[in-house]
Amino acid sequence: MYLLLDIFVIVVVFLAGALAAAVAFGGPRRPPPMASINEPFKSVDFTDLPPLSRYDAEDGAALAYRRYAPSGSGGIRGSVVLIHGSSASSNSLHVLAKAFAVAGYEAYALDVRGHGASGVKGSIDYIGQLEDDLASFVHAVPMSKPATLAGFSSGGGFALRFAGGQRQDEFANYLLLSPFLGPDAPNLHPGNGSWVKVGIARMIGLTVLNRLGVRAFNGLPIMSFALSEEVKAFLTPTYSFSLAANFQPLADYEANIRAVRRPVAVVAGAADEVFMTDKLEGIIRKQGQRWPVTLLPGIGHIPLTLDPGALRASVQAVEAMPKSEA
Repeated sequence: MYLLLDIFVIVVVFLAGALAAAVAFGGPRRPPPMASINEPFKSVDFTDLPPLSRYDAEDGAALAYRRYAPSGSGGIRGSVVLIHGSSASSNSLHVLAKAFAVAGYEAYALDVRGHGASGVKGSIDYIGQLEDDLASFVHAVPMSKPATLAGFSSGGGFALRFAGGQRQDEFANYLLLSPFLGPDAPNLHPGNGSWVKVGIARMIGLTVLNRLGVRAFNGLPIMSFALSEEVKAFLTPTYSFSLAANFQPLADYEANIRAVRRPVAVVAGAADEVFMTDKLEGIIRKQGQRWPVTLLPGIGHIPLTLDPGALRASVQAVEAMPKSEA
């Protein structure tokens, strides 16, 4: 009897020690800079970047966004709220936002909390805070109707998360631009195409602790992005466990897709070096959704938000959306 108890105690102590070591020392390594992600923005003209505006989140934080007034001659056709990709900020969607404004849409590019000028870089307070922030934006800013939520890459994954949630009717339509569907989705290139390194041991350790109700260590970094030194000052080099878990679809991405009731369109580049975009349509169809999926020949990941042809495809996808309001 005592021997079994001693063995049990030893096993518990060993597992607790292994868990503590994983959380303490299992953080992410820093990947080398990824040129295809870092370089394209060097050619972008940011001299006409709109100033930052602010809205109040539930916790009183003043979060940042940029508004692009519609410049088309045919009147305002609605609004498009743009969610940037991982590590980025509203600046990265400057060219895309201008394309929507020229087409007659009121465009908004957000600094998602944990990025840019919103909150503490790389961290949020709890999983689910990003949905709360977006709902606060919708209620604080008088957007033209119909309103479309458009997300790129990880931002596309978050847009899908919101589209499959209880507050999906806050937007009339959704546009997913080369969306991240989750670490278990079959369209993910091995190693995310070298864009991100994940501290697997720490992630597993924190996942176990969260299932036990322990969330005190969720602010520890578990992801590191392939940024060059010159851009680290204004981008977000790492993600905490909470931010990484929130800025993506729900853990069951297939159920997330099935839960969407609003119209959705998907646009991606056929030459995307981060995701295997040719698998997108099959993944979506498997869940019973008939969303239109457009693959653009020769377009890589970042060029999806910069190339003139890709910009036209995104605008056309929104133009084809139902005009009814949410």
